[in-house]
Amino acid sequence: MDMLGDLESLQFEYGIQEEDRSWLYLQGRSRGLMIKACAHATFFCKLLCNLRESFHEKQTSSCPLTGLLTGIPDDDELKVGIIGGGHLGKQLARVLLQLVPIPAENLRISTRRPEALDEFQKLGIQCFYHNPYLVDWANVLFLCCLPSQLPNICLEIQTRLEKGCIVYSFVAAVPVARLKLLLNHTNILRPQYQCVENFVNIWGANKDITAALQDPVILQATCPYSPAGGIILNIKWLEGVLYAVLNICTARDMPHLQVLQLLNELLLSVHFEDCEKDGASCPKFQLHDFVSQIYSKNLSQRRPFPWFDLTAVQLKETPFGQHLSASTALQDHLTYRYCDSFGISLPQGQQPGVSTRL
Repeated sequence: MDMLGDLESLQFEYGIQEEDRSWLYLQGRSRGLMIKACAHATFFCKLLCNLRESFHEKQTSSCPLTGLLTGIPDDDELKVGIIGGGHLGKQLARVLLQLVPIPAENLRISTRRPEALDEFQKLGIQCFYHNPYLVDWANVLFLCCLPSQLPNICLEIQTRLEKGCIVYSFVAAVPVARLKLLLNHTNILRPQYQCVENFVNIWGANKDITAALQDPVILQATCPYSPAGGIILNIKWLEGVLYAVLNICTARDMPHLQVLQLLNELLLSVHFEDCEKDGASCPKFQLHDFVSQIYSKNLSQRRPFPWFDLTAVQLKETPFGQHLSASTALQDHLTYRYCDSFGISLPQGQQPGVSTRL
């Protein structure tokens, strides 16, 4: 039993002058941003892991004799690199390790002070200070550095980035268009969050991020369409995630019809109870949901999707964005799938939040 846990003098608020207490809401907002950022990165990595497992299953089913004798090729493994070993970088590493979960050998961290990451090195995670080396190895790269450090980091790594490597930036002060220029790269995701005033702080104070994301109330507040907790995600992030998956499939030269089938299996295979009564109401991805009508008419069945500039996806209107904003059924199914990926089921009729475009 922690006999000091509830001692008032050990609480964060103790000793703060009354005139300064109006700023305490910033603590809850900061924690909420951290929790949401880690939750969305975790969902993204879960999705990529499931995608690679699907690739492997299809490869095994098509080649049953050889498939049973070989493991997943190294190129098919999700290899996550984190640049930055500060508070965000460490929290992200813990969450990815425990909730995706990513094996320790598939996670590496580059930071100016690798000696400060002893807890991760004991788990078998390689921690070092060599950004280009990390980029050569990773196929998903999280930027968790300070804005002032970013230009030099980009200069170091821009010539080492493979076309298919997904750069996922948490550097809030640097917009995605600027990142594209700094990195000379288009396969970039950058979630944007808007904070609102007069919010109810549901983010807790004592739980670590991993434990918080196993709390149903907090987890539901991180759903892409949820405004709970005063932090709203720009839904362009979700568009970017879907187009990033399409790019991964295009890199494998997968016919677009197979890609659509795979997307439906990955994201629209979890249903509400009402769906069983009226299956026709369940959304399914179609080709024209992602490309223009003219392009879809001229795309032969065996052709893959085109390669998408993810920075343009997050800055401009897209066919999928238009379809998503017009379909509450699709929003609800994606929300349900999001919660299900964390092992939490939404009660019937309790889809958190509504569509919110920034």
